[in-house]
Amino acid sequence: MSKIIWSKIDEAPALATYSLLPIVNAFTKEAGVEVVTSDISLAGRVLAAMGLAEDNLSKLGEVVLQEDGNIIKLPNISASVGQLKDCIAELQGQGYDIPNYPENPANAEEEEIQAKYSVCLGSAVNPVLREGNSDRRAAKAVKNFAQKNPHRLKDYSENSKARVAHMGGNGDFYGNEKSVTMNKNQKVTIALNGKELKSIDALEGEILDGTFMSVKALREFYRKTIDEAKAEGLIWSLHLKATMMKISDPIMFGHGFEIFFEDVFAKYADTFKELGVNPNLGMSDLEKKIAGHSKEAEIKSAFQTVVDADAPKIAMVDSDKGTTNFNASNDIIIDASMPVVVREGGKQWDRTGAALETVAVIPDSTYAMFHAEMVADCVKNGQYDVSTMGTMQNIGLMAQKAEEYGSHPTTFELAEAGKVTVTAQDGTELMSFDCEAGDIWRMSRAKDIPIKDWVRLTVERTRIEGYPAVFWLDENRAHDAEMIKKVNMYLKDHDTSGLDIRIMNVTDATRFTNERIRRGENTIAVTGNVLRDHLTDMYPILELGTSAKMLSIVPLIAGGGLYETGAGGSAPKHVDQFLAEGHLRWDSLGEFLALAESLRFIAQKHDSDKLAAVTAALDTANEGYLDNNKAPSRKCGEPDNKASHFYVAQYWAKALAESDNTELAAKFASVAKELTEKEEQIMSELMSVEGKAQDVGGYFHPDDAKAEAAMRPSATLNAIIDAI
Repeated sequence: MSKIIWSKIDEAPALATYSLLPIVNAFTKEAGVEVVTSDISLAGRVLAAMGLAEDNLSKLGEVVLQEDGNIIKLPNISASVGQLKDCIAELQGQGYDIPNYPENPANAEEEEIQAKYSVCLGSAVNPVLREGNSDRRAAKAVKNFAQKNPHRLKDYSENSKARVAHMGGNGDFYGNEKSVTMNKNQKVTIALNGKELKSIDALEGEILDGTFMSVKALREFYRKTIDEAKAEGLIWSLHLKATMMKISDPIMFGHGFEIFFEDVFAKYADTFKELGVNPNLGMSDLEKKIAGHSKEAEIKSAFQTVVDADAPKIAMVDSDKGTTNFNASNDIIIDASMPVVVREGGKQWDRTGAALETVAVIPDSTYAMFHAEMVADCVKNGQYDVSTMGTMQNIGLMAQKAEEYGSHPTTFELAEAGKVTVTAQDGTELMSFDCEAGDIWRMSRAKDIPIKDWVRLTVERTRIEGYPAVFWLDENRAHDAEMIKKVNMYLKDHDTSGLDIRIMNVTDATRFTNERIRRGENTIAVTGNVLRDHLTDMYPILELGTSAKMLSIVPLIAGGGLYETGAGGSAPKHVDQFLAEGHLRWDSLGEFLALAESLRFIAQKHDSDKLAAVTAALDTANEGYLDNNKAPSRKCGEPDNKASHFYVAQYWAKALAESDNTELAAKFASVAKELTEKEEQIMSELMSVEGKAQDVGGYFHPDDAKAEAAMRPSATLNAIIDAI
């Protein structure tokens, strides 16, 4: 029997799995395919780090290196320190004997504990599993449905002042970057004033980048944009990626927090030092630290005075709760927050809940240039027309920890001023940087084999689709200049006759893509790892209403397949609603589409009529799901995620009942009949929990029995599925 590994993860998609997976297994087992789970949730990883559970992530790291590895990966939490601490507290409350996370280790034992927990922070899962490059696109049926049923994008006001502000290379990562391509395998050492920070084993052909963010320039930039927002009457909003860039971006967030509330931090500096306040963790953590202190009310009032002053207005994460942009670094994930700015007409929400134009602050120019052009394009040309706009497909370089997302082990907040050097084992100084204390220095890497595969995949997809493909590479960025040399070299290994393959810098590539999209034309964006994330949330949210509906396929270099199911940025809000009202609005379309591709992968290697029939029937079911608009409603009292799973099961069974495979047709005829005849009863049972609070035993670590009961409330449906 063939095996698909389905990742057990976090939040809304984890809840949905309790309902969906029994249906999936009931159907796929008839084609000789077993779907098994592997717990790589934040809680699962925490318990593994403490030796209380199997290290499933490491095991999956071995699966992706196998020729027939087949994994469906749902979106997982890329944990901030705050989320990690909350998860630990929940597990302790469930009786697990694990220590607290020591933010500031005071001894060797606490340093060891912090080191164990640190593997759970940020993008811990993706670098392990992504042993291949990314192929992300909207399935034709999904794109067609979106055009026929367009969601609403908000218009931009005449003479809109909305814009993106970035440092423009003045002391940022983009401006300070240096890059080299290794000419042989050898050890490379990073040192500050001659003291080793880290050594790595670099490979021949690997691109190494070094760069730093000047904290002095960063703080000056924050002050400048705050003054400009005040003068122009704009909301000031900060957009970073603290979950994936788990070392650099929380620090940048902390500096923004300090500067926006500069007078408050100055006035209470001694108190904050005494209490161990860390601005990198945001207001939510600060409030915990000051709780019970004699100055608690006074300090809270001081912060509130700045917020109430509205000079400038500060973007709110939740106006109803008074939660500002500085609540926690993981609240402002740029690839989720910036599409909202573009979608909402260049606006964010103020403390009264009013949507007002914003200056979106993205310090580093490297990726800010993309968002700046997206907003500028809409200010100039108006909002997109969902019913006619073309599509953006993406080929992303992400294999083997490519680029910045793999830079965590080589990112440092410098303890002292001086010179950072990068030196090869043979004595060659590869690069050096003059830095100040507190600057954020990092090295990122891109290995040669993934780059070759990236170019190959680009040529392959361009040939299949017939669209222009654009490598988003900037000859004025040190890293990209090295990458351009390799792309030009490796393109010669392929037949590119008749293909339109170009190289453009980020601004020009955005402009080219958007001009085509506005004409209803399609384009393939070929990007590095971080831009892949930004583009494959931005464009799908505009085109489809959500990035969760994208096909996200990772053809693994070893020969297997990793099938990702879309973004989980809104998953926490989905869980909050479910716990309060029993209504889960998570859309599992990404899982449906990923499963179809996963089954197709097995079918390519195993000639099986049954497998072909089950896969074709799932394709039909997915089309029926879209055509009949069975996506979950956002509102309690209307069909939710559980109902959407029922309808996919019904459509899947009907398609199999009409299949050319007589054995499957005979088996599923009765299933289809029951699911159709008992639809009213099943829907009544599913809807019976709407409006009722749910207890699943935990946010990060649910009780399986409780969660399954909450997500499978229809005894009629369960009996039909379990009897297959």
